[in-house]
Amino acid sequence: MGASVAGTERHLVKSVKKRKLTYFGHLMRKKNKCLHCLEKEIKQGTAPGASPDRKRAWLGNIRLWTVLTIEELLRTVEVRQRWKIVVHDAVNSRTEDD
Repeated sequence: MGASVAGTERHLVKSVKKRKLTYFGHLMRKKNKCLHCLEKEIKQGTAPGASPDRKRAWLGNIRLWTVLTIEELLRTVEVRQRWKIVVHDAVNSRTEDD
């Protein structure tokens, strides 16, 4: 694989991570009286009939990239500036999982 292809792949992975982490923070800050409540419940795996595998896959990526527990994630997203730092650090980390 050429350097250009590897560089493009790294850029895409970083972009996906950033978008997914940013979206996760946005969803988790939503209050219960909103149009996206069902979506938030699905992502957290608390909606009736939610697939446990889907929850594990979605949250698993977030937890892997941030190295935070579910409780730490939920507390951290409430403070936007702290969440931005977590997203920045996760997106710019160099791990084998990239």
